[in-house]
Amino acid sequence: MEAQKEALQRIISTLANKNEEIQNFIDTLNHTLKGVQANSSNVIAELDEEFDGLYAILDEMKESMTSSIKQEQAHKSQELQNQLSQCSNALENSEELLEFAARSLDIKDPEEFSKAARQIKDRVTMASAFRISLKPKVSDNMTHLMVDFSQERQMLQALKFLPVPKAPEIDPVECLVADNAVTIVWRMPEEDNKIDHFVLEYRKTNFDGLPRVKDETCWELIDYIKGTEYTLSGLKFDSKYMNFRVRACNKAVAGEYSDPVTLETKALVFNLDNTSSHLNLKVEDSYVEWDPTGGKGQENKIKGKENKGSGQITVLKNNTRSGTPSPKRTSISSRSPSIRGSRDRFTGESYTVLGDTAIESGQHYWEVRAQKDCKSYSVGVAYKNLGKFDQLGKTNTSWCIHVNNWLQTTFAAKHNNKAKALDITVPDRIGVYCDFDGGQLSFYNASSKQLLYTFKTKFTQPLLPGFMVWCGGLALSTGLQVPSAVKMLQKSENGLSGSASSLTNVTQ
Repeated sequence: MEAQKEALQRIISTLANKNEEIQNFIDTLNHTLKGVQANSSNVIAELDEEFDGLYAILDEMKESMTSSIKQEQAHKSQELQNQLSQCSNALENSEELLEFAARSLDIKDPEEFSKAARQIKDRVTMASAFRISLKPKVSDNMTHLMVDFSQERQMLQALKFLPVPKAPEIDPVECLVADNAVTIVWRMPEEDNKIDHFVLEYRKTNFDGLPRVKDETCWELIDYIKGTEYTLSGLKFDSKYMNFRVRACNKAVAGEYSDPVTLETKALVFNLDNTSSHLNLKVEDSYVEWDPTGGKGQENKIKGKENKGSGQITVLKNNTRSGTPSPKRTSISSRSPSIRGSRDRFTGESYTVLGDTAIESGQHYWEVRAQKDCKSYSVGVAYKNLGKFDQLGKTNTSWCIHVNNWLQTTFAAKHNNKAKALDITVPDRIGVYCDFDGGQLSFYNASSKQLLYTFKTKFTQPLLPGFMVWCGGLALSTGLQVPSAVKMLQKSENGLSGSASSLTNVTQ
């Protein structure tokens, strides 16, 4: 019966996953259908615009060429009209001279005849009929203004849609996810020397497999990539996966997207648990700061109201000395439960806040930066059952490194109320590496990746990141992969030095 239930449960799970996959594909098809309709309208509008521009150019050219023909017509007409006018005048003068010469033949007086003959000779010499050109200055030929559109017609008839680059192919084997960076590598299915650049798009997701249409973040774009690989660095891996796609572009148009690729970008992401921290700590998601007043302001208001209602007057005295009070003088154990609410997880001198996500397996890494003037702080891990008065490193359920800048700077690794002094400069940022299955907790200089200290043990319960701070603040960075340098150092450091057993003979 139980075996059948388990088998049926597996079948139900398989069917549910398949239904979800089909539904996602239906959403993708609907989204693609809408895209086809919208993009078709866009390209038709662009086509109309292109042809309207072409028509405008043709109309402009026609108007210009027509104007040239009319100018040529006017020029030739004017030249011919001028010649016609000159010839008409010359003919009129020549006819008049001819008539005069004919009358002179009838003159009987020799002297008058000689005079008339000399006049005729002089007039003939000066006559315009003998000085004008009898060849037209221009011809009626207009063929030099004719056009041959056969080549342009062939070009127009040869108009085609722009050549679109083929979709690139992302090579998942060559892609690399390391050190909070992702390198994407792709290739073209065939050589295309007209490709100008590539466009890479990516987005974060918590779903494996094909990208989803609904409930996903927008694609982020990186344009003008000249090569066939690109590295995204400085990422915060706050999602399980990332989708990637790429397309090629020539000078005119972008091609199809590649098939999307989903890469795993899993890393430990957690916030500080502000609901169960010490009341003297002001806690945000990734920042904690020690507050000497804690909830006193609200407590005093409530007390004042209570006293006012009962007719009693309470005088509050501040016995704290000038300067920064020590941790032992800022105990809030006597505060009203109504003020603390649920924030009584830690009290007394345990200025502690834990992370809100338990570590039960795997290798994880996070970093912590302390304020420059922070007087005292601890960074480490603890079991969930860490006592409300317990400080990190003072029990067998917590491990940490502790920095004390109160009177003089001390730097130590702590566990089970034992401490080992560390003769190392305190770094600005501390990296914490936790290998739950391997029973290893290491601390590093987050900038140089220098190993500070390593605990080796066997973790028997889920761990919570733990932080203690007094007179200062701590900033937390999560969503970080285990750095490659740390992985290499872990391999070389395994079995060499720095274990919890080294604290057994060292008292705090």
